[in-house]
Amino acid sequence: MTDEIILTAEGKKKLEEEVKILKEIKRPEITAKIEQAKELGDLSENAEYHSAKDEQGMTEARILEIETIFKRAVITEATGSKDKIEIGSSFVVEDDAGKKKELTLAGFNEADPAAGKISNESPMGQAFLDKKKGDTAEVDAPRGIIKYKILDII
Repeated sequence: MTDEIILTAEGKKKLEEEVKILKEIKRPEITAKIEQAKELGDLSENAEYHSAKDEQGMTEARILEIETIFKRAVITEATGSKDKIEIGSSFVVEDDAGKKKELTLAGFNEADPAAGKISNESPMGQAFLDKKKGDTAEVDAPRGIIKYKILDII
């Protein structure tokens, strides 16, 4: 497996916005909470202080995670081709039961199955990658093989 992380331009923009909020808004808020908690005295039993320090640790870890993603990121743009499904492509599928859904193939950091964004590294994403309109993709799911017909690449 490669150390590269695939991001779409949209995914990169969302991460840039998140890290900006964390650095410019969240950090100062946490610093203020820590200072206020210090004023309360004994830090050994100061719940506000410990809570703020925990929040600070999680925030700093997320900032580091995003910065690491940026260092390893390969930005990919969908070519806009309607010929085959690639990272960044949106497409419409129909399952065996006749249920239609619109999906978008995204990098794993951008995946959000509830919003129809599936990871290129997931079994489902791998099944759709490079498929064309009219093709059938078979996904090995916990309940068995599910077949999807690709109705359109949009």
